[in-house]
Amino acid sequence: MSGERKNIKLKAMDFLARREYSRQELQQKLSQRFPESSEIDQVLDDLIVDGLQADSRFAESFFRLRVNAGYGPQYIRAELRQRGVAEVLITDVFFEQDVDWQDVARQLFEKKYGGEDVSDAKLRAKCMRYMQYKGFAFEHIQGLF
Repeated sequence: MSGERKNIKLKAMDFLARREYSRQELQQKLSQRFPESSEIDQVLDDLIVDGLQADSRFAESFFRLRVNAGYGPQYIRAELRQRGVAEVLITDVFFEQDVDWQDVARQLFEKKYGGEDVSDAKLRAKCMRYMQYKGFAFEHIQGLF
């Protein structure tokens, strides 16, 4: 292994020691650190073979983090796509996790608007926009009112 390749691998492992990264995210971070290197793709392939990086593991971790933060399915899907996770992995994570999105929406709604009278049309519209921004589908939002 060349010296440059070793340095890239050590830096990648340093990143992965802190949190999971998708391959695309890791490639971007390494390209910033080693802009002239042609070894990055090979290092990433080695990390996958060694089991140190996996988009499926990243997707599961990211999914749980976002659900716990009160984000809805549409927002989470978009973020996973943006981070370079394959559509088939995204579908698998959503299927495996089996989240009650109505319950997640209800918890977020109670946290943000609990105790407020949402019979006012302006406040109701504001609540709906907020829930849409957080990535919830219309049927999840409609179930709150």
